[in-house]
Amino acid sequence: MKQMTAVQLKERLDQARAGGRPAPVLLDVREPWEFDVVHLPGARLMPMRSVPARCFELNRDAETVVVCHHGARSYQVAMFLEHQGFGDVINLYGGMAAWARDADPAAPTY
Repeated sequence: MKQMTAVQLKERLDQARAGGRPAPVLLDVREPWEFDVVHLPGARLMPMRSVPARCFELNRDAETVVVCHHGARSYQVAMFLEHQGFGDVINLYGGMAAWARDADPAAPTY
């Protein structure tokens, strides 16, 4: 299982904005109310419980960073996606809490 820190993800997204390689798919597996509080720009909401029924909506070959609040739900979803044949899945270690702490202190917390 690949993991990425919030700082690494921020660097990766900054590189994509500057014209580097394409940005990864940001798959947010939190609940809608959590997503409404704070989310990464461009993130796609797919609550954890809906992933088994909806994973066909995702590109199996795309670099996909899975995001949740603290990194536990996203880790489980990333493992599930790997078992479904997704080739480039990365867990955001520490989740949105780490993002707010380490990459974007202006991001709301809950």
